[in-house]
Amino acid sequence: MTIKNSEAGCDCHQSDAAQEKVDAGRRRLLSKGGMTLAAATAAITTGMGGSTLAATEEAKDLYADPEKPGLPATDMDVDKSRTALVVIDPQVDFLSPTGVAWGVVGESVTEQQTVDNIESLFKAAKQVDMPVFISPHYYYPHDHKWKFEGALEKTMHSISMFDREGPLNVDNFEGSGADWMPQYKKYINDGKTVVCSPHKVYSLAQNDLNLQLRKQGIDKIILAGMSANLCVQAHLYEMLELGYEVAVVRDATAGAKVPEGDGYLAALINYRMVANAVWWTEDAVSRIIAST
Repeated sequence: MTIKNSEAGCDCHQSDAAQEKVDAGRRRLLSKGGMTLAAATAAITTGMGGSTLAATEEAKDLYADPEKPGLPATDMDVDKSRTALVVIDPQVDFLSPTGVAWGVVGESVTEQQTVDNIESLFKAAKQVDMPVFISPHYYYPHDHKWKFEGALEKTMHSISMFDREGPLNVDNFEGSGADWMPQYKKYINDGKTVVCSPHKVYSLAQNDLNLQLRKQGIDKIILAGMSANLCVQAHLYEMLELGYEVAVVRDATAGAKVPEGDGYLAALINYRMVANAVWWTEDAVSRIIAST
């Protein structure tokens, strides 16, 4: 896939095969009470068709961990009283074929089955009443008057990504590219999820996520969302600097693939080097459920 010159906009078309994969992956998840940990995990991470919702086998091979790691293994325990699920940018413009960024992130989102994996995390967290925080990305008219931008900032602004009509205005928000993915709304709009103020570039430096987490006594983070080498990676770095312990869910994110490189691969390399843990969705769900 290619991205057009940012002045001209983004080529946001996808192949029929990619569309079919995404459509097949967006089936409602199952869960039932009174299950063993293994059964509960399987119920959350399995689609209606009976297949486990995780990265495709091709993607697992392509992004496999090294057989002989050169770095020491680390991990993170999940203590529900101190742990939160943080989801970055679970929005239409990143995760839907109708979103303006699909032309560059769609292949990775499809490979990782990111949409359903994020939903698995939401579902597990809600099942055990684990705190959930959303760090969204919005641009208002005044943000389009910035005097300087990086390459991807310039691209996002040129394609009207995450645009809203104003910070106090929700006109035309419903169903827009800035809106939540439809299947996530029942989790995000349940009156319990904390929706933070928007971050503006990539990290939480400009929003209230850190404050909201600290005020609830959270110091352990399960991190997911979009996109891998941009907002998720920037949130990871800043959280580590702020003293949080962070586990990244590797197939609950995805990245752009452009001539300059594979954003997902770039992020995965850095996750392995700096995160306290790097988990698959199935592992993360098991740990969330076991935290009860």
